[in-house]
Amino acid sequence: MNLKEKLKNGQVSIGSWLTIGDASVAEIMSKSGFDWLAVDMEHSAITLKEAQDLIRIIELCGVVPLVRVGENNPNLIKRVMDAGAHGVIVPMVNSKDDAIKAFNSTKYPPLGKRGVGLARAQNYGLGFERYKKWVNKGSIVIVQIEHIEAVENLEEIFSVDGLDGFIIGPYDLSASLGTPGDFKNSKFVRAINRIKEVAKKYEIPAGLHVIDPSAVKLNHSIKEGYKFIGFSLDALLLGTKCKQEMEAINYK
Repeated sequence: MNLKEKLKNGQVSIGSWLTIGDASVAEIMSKSGFDWLAVDMEHSAITLKEAQDLIRIIELCGVVPLVRVGENNPNLIKRVMDAGAHGVIVPMVNSKDDAIKAFNSTKYPPLGKRGVGLARAQNYGLGFERYKKWVNKGSIVIVQIEHIEAVENLEEIFSVDGLDGFIIGPYDLSASLGTPGDFKNSKFVRAINRIKEVAKKYEIPAGLHVIDPSAVKLNHSIKEGYKFIGFSLDALLLGTKCKQEMEAINYK
């Protein structure tokens, strides 16, 4: 079952974030059992050229390549989709108009407003007809809920037809409440509960980025009902394991 079907059927999918623009890292992560991997072009130095190479590797390994774009920009979304991304994760979607803009930027007319080009996604022009049939049905649009303004506009955002799910950005959401990183703060907890409540009402798959590379915390998020789960990120997974093992060595 592909990611689109898992989201539609309310099944759990687990992915991670790529912030290191290196092909070997992408290949290692792709062979580690994730359902999807998101190339992060918001909080990294990854270029479009590097992103296309990472997308290619992820796809060739049989994993779904997504891209978290730097902003809700039709040109950026068009370019990463043309590079071969199967979908996008769009940051700071705070209103219904933002959600519509993200959707329109991903899909071809008449469903959306994305410009048509011939690049890697379209097999450099040799597979345009196949891609045209796939993109409006198969591409994935995930919106990020990471600001209190989005929480206040959830009903309108989740009413937009065609969204495949959402993912909570905990750090930015807590920052918008004036309590960056304080996930136990009552304001943050209320915001999370509100998101869950509205998501259930609109039957939209709920997502969460579990930052800490902890299987215990990830399993807890599954029990809480999250379906689209981002598990940490490449640099933190690597750094945490290195630090953990070094601290366990007695040589000094």
